[in-house]
Amino acid sequence: METLLPLAGRVADLLKARKQTIAVAESSAGGLLAASLLAVPGASAYFLGGAVVYTKPARKLLMGITDDQMRGLRSSSEPYALLLARTNQQRFNATWGLAETGASGPTGNSYGDAAGHTCVAVSGPFEKAQTLETGSNDRIANMRAFARAALLLLEEALGK
Repeated sequence: METLLPLAGRVADLLKARKQTIAVAESSAGGLLAASLLAVPGASAYFLGGAVVYTKPARKLLMGITDDQMRGLRSSSEPYALLLARTNQQRFNATWGLAETGASGPTGNSYGDAAGHTCVAVSGPFEKAQTLETGSNDRIANMRAFARAALLLLEEALGK
């Protein structure tokens, strides 16, 4: 997590300076994204909450996303990452929603994505989703890379 802390610190400074808030939904990063943001002193000024949405039951129970909302979508995709980000932003009434969904490894997921595939998204005054392919099956390294990609996307959004 030490490699994520400088980036999380920069993002936290921007959020605090703007008096903006964040809510996080992540899956294959396994909580590293939230942990990175919460490790920064003063996190209560900007971090409203988060969820590890790792399964379909978690998606329903933690996010309230219905099967109807998932019609035409699949997990580990940019549209689904945006849905997670928007949903969390709205549920927490946060300035920003940040989401990650993918396959950390060592194998791919049931949708045919290889290990090292993730989609990250930010929703708020600026909205964007993007895909990262690490090409690695190293679960821990991928989890770190996924959290980093999400934080970089948030940093980009905060620069807009």
